[in-house]
Amino acid sequence: MSYRLIIRPEADAELYEASHWYEERRKGLGKEFLSAFAAATSNLRRNPQLYPIVEGDARRLLLRRFPYSVIYEIHGDEVVVLACFHESRDPQEWQRRL
Repeated sequence: MSYRLIIRPEADAELYEASHWYEERRKGLGKEFLSAFAAATSNLRRNPQLYPIVEGDARRLLLRRFPYSVIYEIHGDEVVVLACFHESRDPQEWQRRL
């Protein structure tokens, strides 16, 4: 079974901001960041229960190579991405989205 991926607007904005920041640091790095996100969410869509619960029903998937977590919940046949969060940020910020 493949789950449908839903990215909340807040998470989408975080993805854009992070990719833009990386792209400003080095040409092509923003695209690499988005590719890492795409690879991670591809795995996530196949087996979302694989990743640990971190708060309530929210789970966390760490991106390869980048210090970001994908915070998500499973709702039926959907995986809802709540945040794409830098590891150094205060987790209470994404926890308010639950």
